[in-house]
Amino acid sequence: MSDVNAINQFINKYKTLKSEISKVIIGQEAVVDQILISIFSGGHALLIGVPGLAKTLMVNTVSKALGLEFKRIQFTPDLMPSDILGSEILDENRQFKFIKGPIFSNIILADEINRTPPKTQAALLEAMQERGVTVAGHHYKLDLPYFVLATQNPIEQEGTYPLPEAQLDRFMFAIHLNYPTFQEEVDVVKATTSDTTIKINPIFNQQEIIDFQQLIRRVPIADNVIEYAVKMVSQTRPNSDAAAELVKQYIDWGAGPRASQNLILAAKTHAVINGKFSPDIENIQAVAISILRHRIIKNYKADAEGISEKQIIESLF
Repeated sequence: MSDVNAINQFINKYKTLKSEISKVIIGQEAVVDQILISIFSGGHALLIGVPGLAKTLMVNTVSKALGLEFKRIQFTPDLMPSDILGSEILDENRQFKFIKGPIFSNIILADEINRTPPKTQAALLEAMQERGVTVAGHHYKLDLPYFVLATQNPIEQEGTYPLPEAQLDRFMFAIHLNYPTFQEEVDVVKATTSDTTIKINPIFNQQEIIDFQQLIRRVPIADNVIEYAVKMVSQTRPNSDAAAELVKQYIDWGAGPRASQNLILAAKTHAVINGKFSPDIENIQAVAISILRHRIIKNYKADAEGISEKQIIESLF
């Protein structure tokens, strides 16, 4: 099948996927889009929102509609790396046998990732980066596609271990969830307080998702669009010659090269789901805020003057 036909097939299946997800998830269109862009680009996402915004339900619904296996790990201060990776035990023949942990799944919901100590956070991040884990000197490959969706509660900071910048950089998107609108909340309450059960049909299978991830990588992109993305990222670095005025004033540290790679991959997926065969500058801008937001570090002046990461990134457009 030619890539053009494959893209058309992907667009149709994507529309079906969205309507399947919307049976359960009311509103939150942009959030669902960003999660799906992240999956089809082969990245991971960090969801930041207060409790009760249906983060778990959203991920569970997405995994069912994608026909993927889903596991949820609740991160707590006493969680050990072996609790998520698995461990070796002695079986009845006195041989060591590896018991797989919950990390062995297609979609992992890492709930409240900032509640667990750095050692356990690092175990998850190896799996995200290498698509494999090392336990007792043995390397185990994870099934593809593999996607980690971590959640963070922005309010309650007591007893948390904030993710270091190098670990935040592993996430393609940082997605902020807002409260639903009044009408959406009315619809949610109606749907969740009656006795109807909704069945989600799988629209994709594992192999199809892997094929479409490779298709996204083959999408052609003009040099000027790549240069635009790289220039935008370099403008976030206060010490570089290209740094924007707002950046010099309010940013301590800018985004690294992984941001440029993620901008291009996400823009390709964003273009395809919107019916384009090649991304343009508009697609870069559409994904830029969620990709750069967690990769730039504001200084005390920005906090004092109430300047947000979003404002700084938008000034680069």
